[in-house]
Amino acid sequence: MFRFLFVLFLVIPLIEIYFLIQVGQVIGAAWTIFLVVATAVIGAFLLRLQGFQTLLRAQSVMAKAQIPALEMMEGLCLLLSGALLLTPGFFTDTLGFLLLLPPLRRGVISHVLKNSRWLFRQKGSASFYQRQSYSAHRTGDIIDGEIVDDDESRHLK
Repeated sequence: MFRFLFVLFLVIPLIEIYFLIQVGQVIGAAWTIFLVVATAVIGAFLLRLQGFQTLLRAQSVMAKAQIPALEMMEGLCLLLSGALLLTPGFFTDTLGFLLLLPPLRRGVISHVLKNSRWLFRQKGSASFYQRQSYSAHRTGDIIDGEIVDDDESRHLK
């Protein structure tokens, strides 16, 4: 994992520098800077819209008494997309814009879920505890009662 992150933090800036130099030679430095800033602004606007839509979907799912798992994963993808869009450069902007596309984002989520063993182990243990807690509530007796507070000295303090 450390090697992967090291290579990632080494390779991505090199790719960004290469693209910035190539684009700068074709259209000039000022236009290159303008494009980098414009993609960040447009990306932030689109990210805001997508994030708001995801939040509304999550609230709708929670109103149905369900866990908004897909919406939470989409929120994480949107967070990653926002970080990529705010990073100056064309390569990261392209990746960030791709994550803003809902079908592609759901495909990435599906791929991550299928290839992540630890997620399934966590899910399995959580569902085990969930089944235990539900069965514990069903087997107990329900006692109906009323609480009467006759201690007036507590109310005077």
